[in-house]
Amino acid sequence: MITDEVYQMDVLSLAFLGDAVYELLVRKVVTIEGGKANELHKKAVEYVSANSQCEDLSLIWNSLDAREISIVKRARNKRLHGPKNTKPQVYTLATGFEALFGALYLSEDFDRIGELFEMIKEEKWK
Repeated sequence: MITDEVYQMDVLSLAFLGDAVYELLVRKVVTIEGGKANELHKKAVEYVSANSQCEDLSLIWNSLDAREISIVKRARNKRLHGPKNTKPQVYTLATGFEALFGALYLSEDFDRIGELFEMIKEEKWK
């Protein structure tokens, strides 16, 4: 559960942290799967791209509670200037996804992070 203190934080700060949290989870999985470092990097980049995170958000959306959805929407609604090769809507949804993971991490809800990540893994990494 996202704490009140974390809920009131700037969502872009939460996204900054959430990006690192999610990338670490992905790197753990691809490292366990094995391969050369360059191959691992390519796999990880594929899974943490804005397009991939936007897709991941759609996989977990129906499982989110009201506070989690609110964090995602607040981050999504921020005015952002993403990379030129990514549609603005995709970039903002990915930012919302990252903010969710950042908020859960700062709230120390590691079980929920694991739950959401497992949902994504089950759908994407069959």
